[in-house]
Amino acid sequence: MPYKETEPVKLYYQISEVAEMFNVNASLIRYWENEFDIIKPKLNKKGNRLFTPQDIESYKIIFNLLKVQGLTLEGAKKYLKENKTEVKHEIKTEKPKFSEIEVKLMKIKKSLIELREKL
Repeated sequence: MPYKETEPVKLYYQISEVAEMFNVNASLIRYWENEFDIIKPKLNKKGNRLFTPQDIESYKIIFNLLKVQGLTLEGAKKYLKENKTEVKHEIKTEKPKFSEIEVKLMKIKKSLIELREKL
């Protein structure tokens, strides 16, 4: 039986890990946290943000609305407000996934960044 590599599930993720997941800057993660009330990271004693898997799912929804569907911040806020119960249900039960093309593009981008660092 072949080995199938799976990413371990963590209880908390640092902001740099979340930013890397979405290929965005940490400042954008902090900005979205301030703009959208569905994201509530925990703070450790040093004040560092610690994101739960549920926070990650919320970011996936926001990322999808803003970057994939192309909504404005106000449009995304309006969508989340109008579909609050559906979005909460989606976060708790279903795991929104990136499209196959988005995953491939993220992998290519990561490879290019690693290649650039080696040069």
